[in-house]
Amino acid sequence: MREYLTRALERSGYAVAAVDRGTAAIPLLESQHFDLLLTDIVMPEMDGIELAQKAADLAPDLRVMFITGFAAVTLKAGKTMPQARVLSKPFHLRDLVLEVDRMFELERMSDNI
Repeated sequence: MREYLTRALERSGYAVAAVDRGTAAIPLLESQHFDLLLTDIVMPEMDGIELAQKAADLAPDLRVMFITGFAAVTLKAGKTMPQARVLSKPFHLRDLVLEVDRMFELERMSDNI
């Protein structure tokens, strides 16, 4: 799934750094600048909520989007990460790209106000 998501976002003009687990994302977040963290909630070693919390400490302006098939878990995530978007599985790749586009478009609109 990670490969499909990466390709869809790259084809839409986004630069993507993809890793297979949250613990692999932390060194990247420490050493590089990112505009968006797109993470599944259920992952080995570190879940997406914990990853998003650590990412917020490292980069407070980082946007977060969770993808998940577990709606009850996302409610908890929404309380701890109020600025996070949630995209529920199953979804079409174009839905993912549209949601990412919306996240950046909303910011561009607020910057112009």
